[in-house]
Amino acid sequence: MAIPSEPAPFRPRYNMRYVWAISLVAALGGLMFGYDWIVIGGTKPFYERLFSLTTGWEQGWAMASALLGCLIGAVLSGALSDRFGRKRLLILAALVFVVSALGTAMVDTFWAFNVWRIAGGVAIGLASILSPMYIAEVAPAAVRGRLVAMNQLTIVLGILLAQVANFGIDQITRNADMRMLAEAPVSESGWNAARVAEELAWQVKEKDRRQFIEEFTDLAAGRSGKLDYEGTAAIVKGIYTEQAKTPVNTDDKLVLEVVGREMTPLNVTSGWRWMFGVTALPASLFFVLMFFVPESPRWLVKNGRSPQARAVLTRIGGREFADRETASIEETLVGEIEKVNFRDLLEPKLRWIITVGVIFAILQQWCGMNVIFYYAADLFRAAGYTVSAALFNIVIIGAVNLTFTVVALACVDRFGRRILMLIGFAGLALLHFLIGAGFLTGFTGIFILVLMLAAIGLYGLSLAPVTWVVLSEIFPNRIRGAAMSISVFSLWSACFILTFTFPLLKEGIGAGFTFWIYGAVCTMGLVFCAKFLPETKGKTLEEIEKELVD
Repeated sequence: MAIPSEPAPFRPRYNMRYVWAISLVAALGGLMFGYDWIVIGGTKPFYERLFSLTTGWEQGWAMASALLGCLIGAVLSGALSDRFGRKRLLILAALVFVVSALGTAMVDTFWAFNVWRIAGGVAIGLASILSPMYIAEVAPAAVRGRLVAMNQLTIVLGILLAQVANFGIDQITRNADMRMLAEAPVSESGWNAARVAEELAWQVKEKDRRQFIEEFTDLAAGRSGKLDYEGTAAIVKGIYTEQAKTPVNTDDKLVLEVVGREMTPLNVTSGWRWMFGVTALPASLFFVLMFFVPESPRWLVKNGRSPQARAVLTRIGGREFADRETASIEETLVGEIEKVNFRDLLEPKLRWIITVGVIFAILQQWCGMNVIFYYAADLFRAAGYTVSAALFNIVIIGAVNLTFTVVALACVDRFGRRILMLIGFAGLALLHFLIGAGFLTGFTGIFILVLMLAAIGLYGLSLAPVTWVVLSEIFPNRIRGAAMSISVFSLWSACFILTFTFPLLKEGIGAGFTFWIYGAVCTMGLVFCAKFLPETKGKTLEEIEKELVD
C-alpha cells in the first residue's frame, strides 16, 4: 500500500518588482532623514561665524536642536501612525521636510535657525520610525531584512548626498570669492592692511597656525562675516608680485590660502543656506510618490479593513499568500484590536522586549559614531586639515559608509542580525581606543583619517543598519507603533545627549579621552548583545512574536 505523500510546502511567487518599488518609495524617508540629519556638519563653520557662536554651549545647541525635533516626531509617530496609518504620516513627514528646508535656508537670526531645525527634526523623527516600520509590514519574511536594511542604505545615500553638496557648494562659493577678489581695485588704505598681512605672515613661524587663521580672517572680513572686498583684495595684492601675480614666499602663500580657501564670506552669508535649501528637491519627490503606494496591510487588518489588506497582499504574493497572511495577522490580533494603553506596555513579557529595544537604540548612538558624522569638520581640523580638505575627507567618509551599507544588504539575511552586531561592537571598541590614543599622543593626520574610515565602514556594516532591522522586527503587531515610538524616542534622546555633550567633553577632557569613553560603551554593548539579542533571520513577524511573547 502506497504511503500518501505530504503536501508540498507553500511557496508563494512574490511580485518582487512591486515590493521593491513601494519599499524604495518609503525608503526615500530614509534619504531625507540622512540628508537633513548630516548636512549641518558641513555648514557648521559658516553659520557659526555668521551668528557669532563661540561657546561650547552655543555650538552644541545649534547641532542638537534638530534632535529635539526628532524626539517630538518619535513621540507623535506611534499614536498618530496607529490612528491615521503609516502612509499618511509619511506624507506629512515629506511635507515638513520641504517646508523646514526652505525655512532654514532663509533665516536671519539664530533663534529662527533653531526653530526651523527643530521642525526638520520632527520630520526626521517621523521618517526614522515609519519608513522601516512600513517596509517591515509589507515585505515578505525571506527578504524583509534586506528591504529594511535598504532603508539604511537610503539614509547613508542621503548622508553622502549632503556631504557632496556641502563640498560642491563650498568649492563654488570659494571660487566666486577668489574671482571677486582678483577683480577688486586696490585702495590706498589697503596698503596699510597689506603691511599688517605681511606682519601676520612673518609671525606664523612662531604662532599657532589656527590663531593666525583667526586673526587674519577677522582682519579681512570682521566677526560679522561680511567681506570688505576692496580691503581684502589689497591684502592679497599687497603680497603678489606686480608681474607674475604669484605669492612672494611660502608664508605669503599661506596667507592666500586663508583668504581663498579657508573661510570665505559667500559661504558665511549664503553658501550654507544653499546646503540646507537643496533638501527641498528630493523632499518634494518623496511627497508626490507617497500618494502612489498602498497602506500597510497589517495596519489595515488592525483597523478592521481586511478586504483592502487582502488586496494589497494579493498584489504582493498572490491570492493564497494573501489569505494565509491575512489569517496570520488576524490571529495575532484576536482580542487585541482595542487601543493600546500604557498599562499594556507594562506587561512583564512586553516590558522586557521594549527594554531590549530601548537599550539597543541607545547603544547605537552612544557607540559614538555620530560624533564623527556631526563633528567631522572639527575633528579633521584638530588633526591638521583645512576646512576645504576636511569637507573633502567627509565626502570620502560618506562613500565608505555607503559602500559598506551595500555590503550589509547582502549580509543581513545571509549571516543574521546577531553576528553582525557582535562584530560591530567589538570592532568599534578597538577602533575608538586607537583613535583616542592618536589624539592623546599627537599622532594624527592620516592615522586618524584611516581609523575613522575603518570605524565608518564597520558601523555601516553592522550597528547602523542592523539596529533598525531589529527594532522593526522584535515588537508584537499590536504594540509595534507604540514600542517603536518609545525605542526611537530613546535613540534620539541618546543622540541629543551625545551631540550636545561632545563639544563640552572635548573642551573639558580632550578628544582622546572622549573617544575612550565611546570605546567603553561599545565594550558594554558587546556584552549586552552576546547575552540578550535574539536572532530573527528568516522568520515572519508573527513567528517572532510567538517566540518572544508566548
